Amino acid sequence: MSKYAFGKTVNMSYEKAIEAVTQALAKEGFGVLTEIDVAATLKKKLGIDRAPYKILGACNPQFAARALEVEPQIGALLPCNVVVREEAGKTIVEFVDPDAVLKLVERPEIGTIAAEVRSRLQRVMAAL
Repeated sequence: MSKYAFGKTVNMSYEKAIEAVTQALAKEGFGVLTEIDVAATLKKKLGIDRAPYKILGACNPQFAARALEVEPQIGALLPCNVVVREEAGKTIVEFVDPDAVLKLVERPEIGTIAAEVRSRLQRVMAAL
């Protein structure tokens, strides 16, 4: 998809995709800390109509704690964002690629954590 995200088009409604991804994240130890309704915000602040688009801020506390122990500034790159959006009548779920983002830190310990997080997010994607 890109150098910083991976995802797929899912065969379910936008609302069902949000529910399904949240449940699949929970099975992999992630909670959703934040939910940003981009479409509603753009409508309210700018009067722009756009297709449904939400950003879910997912966090696995065990991985976050390990990463913060190694690199306290890494909080600027957390949580792992998951986008659920509609485009041309289809529902798309996209995940930030922890490998791409956390390579910015350039510490081997973080690379190991990023690979584990990426593996879990790929399992979430496969479950959809």
